[in-house]
Amino acid sequence: MRRQRNVKIVATLGPASETYETIRALHETGADVFRLNMSHGSHEEIAEKHAIIRRVEQDLDSPICILADLQGPKLRVGVFANGSEELVPGEKFRMDLDEAEGDVSRVCLPHPVIFQALEAGAHLLVNDGKIKLVVDSCGEGFAECTVEIGGTISNRKGVNVPDVELPLAALSDKDRKDLEFVCNLGVDWLALSFVQRAKDVFEARGLADGRAAVLSKIEKPLAVDNFGEILDASDGIMVARGDLGVELPVSAVPPIQKRLVRSCRAAAKPVIVATQMLESMIESPMPTRAEVSDVATAIYEGADAVMLSAESAAGSYPIEAVQTMDNVATEVEADPTYTQIIAASRSAKGSSIADGIVAAAREIAEKTDIKAICCFTQSGTTALLTARERPGVPIIALTSMEGTARRLALSWGCNCVMTPGQERFKGAVVSAARAARAGGFAAETDQIVVTAGVPFNVPGTTNILRVAPCDERLIYSTDPE
Repeated sequence: MRRQRNVKIVATLGPASETYETIRALHETGADVFRLNMSHGSHEEIAEKHAIIRRVEQDLDSPICILADLQGPKLRVGVFANGSEELVPGEKFRMDLDEAEGDVSRVCLPHPVIFQALEAGAHLLVNDGKIKLVVDSCGEGFAECTVEIGGTISNRKGVNVPDVELPLAALSDKDRKDLEFVCNLGVDWLALSFVQRAKDVFEARGLADGRAAVLSKIEKPLAVDNFGEILDASDGIMVARGDLGVELPVSAVPPIQKRLVRSCRAAAKPVIVATQMLESMIESPMPTRAEVSDVATAIYEGADAVMLSAESAAGSYPIEAVQTMDNVATEVEADPTYTQIIAASRSAKGSSIADGIVAAAREIAEKTDIKAICCFTQSGTTALLTARERPGVPIIALTSMEGTARRLALSWGCNCVMTPGQERFKGAVVSAARAARAGGFAAETDQIVVTAGVPFNVPGTTNILRVAPCDERLIYSTDPE
């Protein structure tokens, strides 16, 4: 299913979007990737959504990417005798391991690792940062705090610890069970929460064992500090601005977002910008102007995808939210300024033959009347390198690997087409020409660029570039075997 844009749209599924009719409508409207949030729903419910997505994929003959988002460790306070209390700035408040119900002076924080890592002067943020405590003193199983920012604290509200490295693995016992379940189910990407360092990613990759690509969510200050090593260890990145904006000053998030997006693009790894993109559309059919600008900014920066969370999962207007994102993306990418920004942010990376070929393909396509770049790819690497170039013509990623086609549906500009395995280059060129014509990318009188690797069906062998006609008669009469 051809889109009139290059950036991809990720839609989270939930109570507002769990039927076949709605999921199909979301895909037809513009959702390229469906996110399954493992924080909500049983394995049975997740399996039902997965089955529906694959039915839609089959019915529409359109590769669809499925992203399973693992919950990660959840740090929460205990419960209060009164259900909630009002904390006043300047007052003292204690957190400890005592399981007794809390009151206005204390509450249980049932996470010993937090107390092991805390030190005087560190901050504890409760309920998405609405309440801010500073640690005066701490020890084995307790922290005496002063309330800096007060407010209502209630049962099982989340806690963030921005100032210290917590000795916690990114995968909880629940996450390991969920990971095994969704990998066996057949998801394409795993989103890993609570990443602090590269070794968190290595554990997930080992458990996935090639069954799904691993995408690291950047939501903690330490992950920003260690971003280089995390990016190297990951297949993709999500800029999870919600928790990032809780643990860091909100003014720091936009420049961080820009740096991370550019780093991912330079590494030829897909990056999703997520959280609160069209938040008001949970309840309103119209977004705010600021939200539209936020989505547009991520697209101007060159993000591979923008994401809807509660807007499509639990909101009243899931299809309208996808349509809005699609409209914004189409408008932005038609802006000449977008082309200038993308070209100006292009940086030469890599010195392999494949790097040279994809760069040459982009330059040839943009300087001549080429309608599309068709790349044959087994592992997806060639398509990712081509997407890194952000060419001004469509990318057609041809593969015989169903999993590769689905994973690439997350990547900027990749129009994924299933094709039989090739043995000879002439056959590959013919397949590329047919795909370009069938998808409406080119007419018989047009030309395309074809990149491939010889011998065929061997990952990492991209070594040939051909400017080819879309007229098969000309291919058979002029192309070598």
